[in-house]
Amino acid sequence: MQLRQAAVAVIFLLFSATAAAHNITRILAKFPEFSTFNHYLTETHLAEDINNRETITVCAVDNTGMSDLLAKHLPISGIKNVLSLHVLLDYFDAKKLHQITNGTALAATMYQATGSASGSSGFVNITDMKGGKVGFSPKDNSDVIHATFVKSLDEIPYNISVIQISNILPSSDAEAPTPAPSQQNITAIMSSHGCKVFAETLLANPAEKTYEDAVDGGLTIFCPGDDAMKNFLPKYKNLTAAGKQALLEFHGMPIYQSLSGLKSSNGITNTLATDGANKYDFTVQNDGAEVTLKTKLITAKIIDTIIDEQPLAIFSLNKVLLPEELFKLAPTPAPAPAPEADADSPAPSKKKHRSPPAPAVPSDSPADAPDGDAADQTADNNRAVGYNGGRFVVVIFALWFVF
Repeated sequence: MQLRQAAVAVIFLLFSATAAAHNITRILAKFPEFSTFNHYLTETHLAEDINNRETITVCAVDNTGMSDLLAKHLPISGIKNVLSLHVLLDYFDAKKLHQITNGTALAATMYQATGSASGSSGFVNITDMKGGKVGFSPKDNSDVIHATFVKSLDEIPYNISVIQISNILPSSDAEAPTPAPSQQNITAIMSSHGCKVFAETLLANPAEKTYEDAVDGGLTIFCPGDDAMKNFLPKYKNLTAAGKQALLEFHGMPIYQSLSGLKSSNGITNTLATDGANKYDFTVQNDGAEVTLKTKLITAKIIDTIIDEQPLAIFSLNKVLLPEELFKLAPTPAPAPAPEADADSPAPSKKKHRSPPAPAVPSDSPADAPDGDAADQTADNNRAVGYNGGRFVVVIFALWFVF
């Protein structure tokens, strides 16, 4: 009975976790009058970011309100900034909006979270007004109320609330033109977000020009964190000039990929170093909520999003990516041959003999894989054998216990 109750509890928790997930484009697809707003959430990749958040409020504007925004002829980056101001990083349903403590609340937005907002321009004031109305005003617009709450479209308590507001929230900061990707200092961005060593190494190499030429057409960079890069520098310095350039270009993809895009497009991908016979590719693979990049020599994990503004995305890694074209894969030792039985051989002597000392093992060459990789692979294989053998016993024991 206790086992059955525990199983029911686990199933309930799994169902609750699944039910908590949301998809903003599917929610808005039920309301045709918000088709333009929904379209630009997808076009700007904001939909992916909204779906990855657990507590959020989307202030949607109908097609008429969106016409006022589109009439300003903003670039797609400007539209993204404005719409991200309409995504509150807190849960506000209809009930909560009419019960705001002290009549006003200051909410951070996704625009503030991008780091692009200056000062307090990424915040929105919510005011409980007379007559049951609720007003919304961007913090950088003199707190003048430009939009009011119309109705609730969908609510998943404390997960996502989708509401309609009457007008687009104006913000001179959000609407300001953003610098073109080619004008952004890529190495400065990496240096200020924990990848200074990689950025300085890139600046001293022709690979930096490859990155600059690629950014306008779409570029995704995976920069190793400072600790990982510092530990790798001795091996990097022993590479040839061509090898150094290839390794740095190996950390870039010639297309733009957001984090959610990486999660949904697992598989082998080319890099800036890919050139004909020189594959220089790695595998993108999800590991639960994490995204990992795998070569035959190492598995690195994405630990932070530094920037994600189309057409440029930069992510930091916990390890340096090692292409097999530059680094040796540690060979797996061949098993020792089994001794052959010989009926005519004399009986073994009872006297013990000392084995000669083992020959000294030469140190790794500069292009060898990092120490411990081969040992890790052997240990993993041993665990796999043990696990497969033990799994049969566990299954039999579980069946016996249930019956």
